[in-house]
Amino acid sequence: MDSYLKNLIAEGESQQLDFKFCITDSRKIARTLSAFSNTDGGRLLIGVRDNGSIAGIRSDEEIYMVDTAAHLFCRPEIHYTIRQHSAEGKTILEVEVPRGNERPYQAKGEDGRWRAWLRHGDQNLMANRVIIQVWRKEKRGKGVMVKFGDAENKLMEYLSINGSVTLSKFRKITGISASRAESILANLILFRVLKINSSEKGFFYELVQPVI
Repeated sequence: MDSYLKNLIAEGESQQLDFKFCITDSRKIARTLSAFSNTDGGRLLIGVRDNGSIAGIRSDEEIYMVDTAAHLFCRPEIHYTIRQHSAEGKTILEVEVPRGNERPYQAKGEDGRWRAWLRHGDQNLMANRVIIQVWRKEKRGKGVMVKFGDAENKLMEYLSINGSVTLSKFRKITGISASRAESILANLILFRVLKINSSEKGFFYELVQPVI
């Protein structure tokens, strides 16, 4: 095993590194490609178990399945580079995916629906409507105007006391519609007032510079 691959595996799975024992479904790989493209890019090592041990790919069919995932099950199509490494007499595929410039990148699921994914830690999370709004507004390249009305002021007051807020809580304290709440949160993220984070319970929003 070359030192490059050895060091890469030693890093373990992370936001920019994922291990796959094998590929059985191009649509599942499409999720990871979407998540990498929508976040910070990353590398996918195919033929490596979750614990870092070497399994090797079963056949060149897995190369074809990556290509199918990127071009048929992702939109826009995702560009990637692929390298082959030899380790313990077996072949490992390294798929490198850059952060994309056309976010959101969506993956087609088994139910035929298109969904955008993002990478958080070593997990792929389905993007919510707030995040998708942020990406689409970024892509349009237009400036954001933020007017602080009653809803925004209540949000700032709540965050100054509680530190974070969910979409549902924001709606509850302001009484506004889901679409308006999502638009306000997206604009404040673009304006660098808020940042988005996630936990096992879902997404939440925090001030970029907490009130002291």
